[in-house]
Amino acid sequence: MSSQKSPLFLSVLLLCLLMSGLGSHTVQAQPAQTQPAQAVKGNFSGTLAGQLPLKLHIVAAPDGSLSGTIDSPNQGAIGLACGDFLLEGETLSFKVPSVSGSWTGKIADGGATLQGTWTQGAPLPLTFTRDIIPAAKPSPVDGIWLGTLVAGPQSLRIQLTVKSDAAGHELCTLDSLDQGAFGLPCSNIVYSEQSFSFEIPVVNGRWAGKLSAEGRSLSGSWTQGMTFPLDFARQEKAIAPPPVPPATYSPAIAPVHAAEMQVALDRDFEKALKSGALAPETAVGVTIGVLRDGVHRVFSYGTARPDSIFEIGSVSKTFTGLILAQMIEQGKVQLDLPVRELLPAGTVAKPPGREISLLDLVTQHSGLPRLPDNLDVSDTVNPYAQYRAADLYHFVAQHGVAVPKNAPFLYSNLGVGLLGQALANRAGLSYAQLLEQEVTSPLELKDTVVSLTTEQQSRFIQGYTPEHRQAHAWDIDALAGAGAIRSTAGDLLTYLQAQLHPQQVPTGKSPSARTLTKAIDLSHELRQTAGPGMHIAFTWLHEDASGTYWHNGATGGYSSFVFFNPQGDYAAVVLVNVTAGPHGSLADLIGQHIGQRFAGKPAIDL
Repeated sequence: MSSQKSPLFLSVLLLCLLMSGLGSHTVQAQPAQTQPAQAVKGNFSGTLAGQLPLKLHIVAAPDGSLSGTIDSPNQGAIGLACGDFLLEGETLSFKVPSVSGSWTGKIADGGATLQGTWTQGAPLPLTFTRDIIPAAKPSPVDGIWLGTLVAGPQSLRIQLTVKSDAAGHELCTLDSLDQGAFGLPCSNIVYSEQSFSFEIPVVNGRWAGKLSAEGRSLSGSWTQGMTFPLDFARQEKAIAPPPVPPATYSPAIAPVHAAEMQVALDRDFEKALKSGALAPETAVGVTIGVLRDGVHRVFSYGTARPDSIFEIGSVSKTFTGLILAQMIEQGKVQLDLPVRELLPAGTVAKPPGREISLLDLVTQHSGLPRLPDNLDVSDTVNPYAQYRAADLYHFVAQHGVAVPKNAPFLYSNLGVGLLGQALANRAGLSYAQLLEQEVTSPLELKDTVVSLTTEQQSRFIQGYTPEHRQAHAWDIDALAGAGAIRSTAGDLLTYLQAQLHPQQVPTGKSPSARTLTKAIDLSHELRQTAGPGMHIAFTWLHEDASGTYWHNGATGGYSSFVFFNPQGDYAAVVLVNVTAGPHGSLADLIGQHIGQRFAGKPAIDL
């Protein structure tokens, strides 16, 4: 959640090229050498979540201290002061106090790139590339290139910008125009004798091909799990990203109680309900649950009903974290247990150094990428359905289980999915059965499931793409622990009530119920940093200034946002039947608005 009061840097969720996400995410940093302050001074350009262009200016004083400013030209915000710079080895972080935001990441390529995460609510990938001195004589592949990637039913325009610097190094960025994803940085760029290739690490993709004799076209293929033809034609002018509309805020009112929240939101959302994001023609359905001081309320807007069932995406990760806490309290696993020991014998070799533990997975510090590179991304309708445990084990065998030195916070659907599969292996159950045994049965969550009954299917609301086209439900197998759960606002409020008051959880119905109070307490313990001003517990993200725990989620046709604040004794869940798009997640926006109304602060408008 964010307490921002400036329009800068709206919370958006990048749907990376052919890699639909299950929730908030970040970019994997590449190894770098220790850097002095002088190595990071200069001007850098970046694009937040592939959509919002930014300019970063870093100044290094003779004593090694750093200062700087950041610009968001599309929002008319120039010269916002950065502060609290911290440079430790190859790790750099700073804050932008005027928007309650912060950046943390790694210095790579000798200071040519700063690869990391912007945090202002949900953590978002943000890589800065140093502004270069162009080569006196451009390389033959320098320029703007446009192509069309066809993968199954999806057709995407891909724009490539290539330039070389005075030292002869090639640089490039990739834009997925139809997904609103701009400025994805390239790496491992090679041009030699008409052959050209590069990688896009954030989506585990690679292009390779040849420049035509006349220099007007690039012919080749894109590989991202599978290989697809992708040719480019030279362009005279780049297609620019659309401007981001500035955020506006409703004035603060007295802190709102749960019983009054629907009335407050009816007033706040009046315009959006008539002609905006919640208008009837959009087919949007929203179900909201709020809780304060023991008072519950569930209500809905649009096509949703209070008992509608939604996919909750990465909010599933918090259930996987609680399953881990339960199994620790029951003596079935230990937090420092290597995940390798919970996989079939012989799956992967023991590394020479430290290996990935259950703690590394549940705190997103395993070093694993966001998704496995053997996931078949050609199925954009139901991308996880055919990814089985054998595929997961094959990836682990190839990748290994060594933990990178000083592994940072890297949001990984793969990592939490692996955790869920490993815990299911230890229990001798499927993930769905383990979820029921350890969490949903003790808490009596009747509608929180992986697979729906016939009756539940009748309440499963249709999901939609950002363009309001009907979306297929997602079936998730081996990575179920990362995002397979469906639920209702009512069930999730019961779940959040247990988070706020673990001591009130009934403990007499089963062995799993008897350990649940201690397990919930354990799952709230802050274990690692997740960016300046934010920590992570057992997958729950924690905003240190407000004391709020939160998580969000998104699948192909749904988005979700949940949070709870023990200090204020309030919580909320927002479920929406539209996935996140180029301008962000409606669930995140509504959740942020509710949190601000609970706290008596100005509330962001829809």
